[in-house]
Amino acid sequence: MDGILEVFLGLVLGAITMYWLFSLFRKKKSKELTTHQSTVLLEKIKSVCKLISVEGDFAEIYKYENTKEHFMSLVSSKKKALIVIKAKAQIGYDLKKVLIHADDRKKKIILTNFPQPEVLSIEPELDFYDIKNGLFNSFTPNDLTSLNQEAKKHILDKIPESGLMETARKEAIEAVLIMEKIVETIGWKLDYSALEIDEKQKRLFEK
Repeated sequence: MDGILEVFLGLVLGAITMYWLFSLFRKKKSKELTTHQSTVLLEKIKSVCKLISVEGDFAEIYKYENTKEHFMSLVSSKKKALIVIKAKAQIGYDLKKVLIHADDRKKKIILTNFPQPEVLSIEPELDFYDIKNGLFNSFTPNDLTSLNQEAKKHILDKIPESGLMETARKEAIEAVLIMEKIVETIGWKLDYSALEIDEKQKRLFEK
């Protein structure tokens, strides 16, 4: 009788041990899967962010004049030119400012900061027309560097009224919506409640 009892107790203890080991293994696998999912999601979201870029082409006519005075300001000499500026401006985002992290327990990706669009580059090309040199004030090779800087500033001043920044913001909204869809595909949730979104943008999110 004692032998049967010992065998029975042994089977019970074995079953309990096996169940405990199975539960521990399943919990560990589940945790590893969740961690893996969050890592994959974060990498996919970063890839989406890299796609955000808006380009604009500008064609501007710029009137350049430079006057220098000589002989105690008794004589002035002017050089001038009509310049056609063709430029490509890139608007995008500093991805280092995108802040995201994963809450593995709640299966949630939390987006706490999405930066404002900024000018990434301006590439001007200058064509000179109607060049007129002054008697004591002529164009020099160094003027090209100076005019390139002035052309960039001229285009930079035009960007706010071009609508490129607004287009870039819409692209960012679309990117967040794509992130949300990616996250939802495996049963997670994207939390972007920390972002500052105005009423107009909210309506776009709700569509």
